[in-house]
Amino acid sequence: MIPRQAYAPTPHSYVPNTALSAIINLDEEVKLAETRAERDLQDSLAEIFSIIVTLDELEKAFLKDAIPEADYTEICERALKQYKSILADDTVAKAFVGLEEFKTEWELEVPRATERIRVGMPSTAINASSGATPSQSKSSSNQVSGALILEATQDFITFLDALKLGLLAKDQLHPLLSDVIQSVNKVTDLDFENRGKIIQWLITLNQMKAKEELSEDQARELEWDINSAYQGFKATLS
Repeated sequence: MIPRQAYAPTPHSYVPNTALSAIINLDEEVKLAETRAERDLQDSLAEIFSIIVTLDELEKAFLKDAIPEADYTEICERALKQYKSILADDTVAKAFVGLEEFKTEWELEVPRATERIRVGMPSTAINASSGATPSQSKSSSNQVSGALILEATQDFITFLDALKLGLLAKDQLHPLLSDVIQSVNKVTDLDFENRGKIIQWLITLNQMKAKEELSEDQARELEWDINSAYQGFKATLS
């Protein structure tokens, strides 16, 4: 009976590559980057990878009611801000190329995160599920409901003034329009006339590069749409 061997026998045809074994030191740590700039870039791309995966899991948890709405909104907003902040670096953005290219390179299947990044806002901000209804506002004190209405009105006016002053870049308009929808949601969750236009323009702006500007035609259309949404918002208050 042949005794059992404690290891797999090496085929007689195998010839060790002595040249290779002389080059590689198995005790030496493998360096993925040679310079600090390369390490920083890899760290940034790894952080983006982590944010995308986290967003996808966060969306799944929210859909299953496994996370409170307030916690979901806070985590989602923070993750989206970090994502945008990292990609504001030109070197990182160049290496990243684009979300679809990045997903393909790293074999990521993250449809929910893809949609959230495309929109650029938590689903709670879009659906206004946490906003106060008009009846709730009326049942509250006049001071509180009046303050919320005033805030929303000021945000509408601030955004429209920005357009009139010729501010057309994404990094100038997107934050102001985000303020509009968030303040509106605090007043009402009714789907008033042209409310959807606010969301559509937020998505359009979100997909632009930071310094990219709207054309004159786009700016005129945007002003018309937001003005119409403002009138629709005011109609819900009467």
